[in-house]
Amino acid sequence: MSFTKTTEQSSHYDRLEQMSVHDLLTNINNEDKTVPLAVEKALPQIEALVTQVVAKMKIGGRLFYIGAGTSGRLGIVDASECPPTFGVPFDLVNGIIAGGDKAIRKAVEFAEDDKEQAWKDLVAENISDKDVVIGIAASGTTPYVIGGLEKCHKKNILTGCITCNEGSPLAITAQYPVVVVVGPEFVTGSSRMKAGTAQKLVLNMISTATMIQLGRVKGNKMVDMQLSNVKLVDRGVRMIMSEIPVSYEEASALLEQNGSVRKAVESYKG
Repeated sequence: MSFTKTTEQSSHYDRLEQMSVHDLLTNINNEDKTVPLAVEKALPQIEALVTQVVAKMKIGGRLFYIGAGTSGRLGIVDASECPPTFGVPFDLVNGIIAGGDKAIRKAVEFAEDDKEQAWKDLVAENISDKDVVIGIAASGTTPYVIGGLEKCHKKNILTGCITCNEGSPLAITAQYPVVVVVGPEFVTGSSRMKAGTAQKLVLNMISTATMIQLGRVKGNKMVDMQLSNVKLVDRGVRMIMSEIPVSYEEASALLEQNGSVRKAVESYKG
């Protein structure tokens, strides 16, 4: 299959080593400014995917991100933030990276080239047709990700993807593709830059919109967040005070007794 891999095209800038720090930062920032506009063009695709994720979760399904390198790490970051932010079970949103957990910190050579391993990794998590699998790959050509999605289709598991190359094998493979075309990187081929930023923005949208749809936010507050440090406890106390007429001390006591902002407010209101 022939397609234009815009993420690998030559940078619009040259002689980078001759630029001043000011010029380097200015030019990188100018390129970064284009990313939200590229994401905006993909909003209909993101909406279609989120709608499917919400529907699956409402019947007991889970969400899995699979990826390699930067893409895999971004999926893990998004998944790991869902329990503390929204108070959901740790295994509701899952990030899987080619090469296993050791690849989070250090690249595992050729892990992304194994077309069979992603399915093995998903089977280890008891994947089922209630779940959704989203493959993340800036290039849209990563065998680990494509192989995983292909196997999912054979098992009637719904798939999506986040990629930055139109017409890529991954975009064609996924049932609900999200394609954010960011163009050439400032450093040619360094897809951890604009492509990585685009992927992070899309992941933010998917998980946040899904959790809101599932009732994990009230008004604009994270009422189910985990109270894992002093800052978050203080935030929780102030959330309670904004909802019901109690002092800081009373709100703090309610929070300690009930374990979450939502439960504290509900217990007060009876």
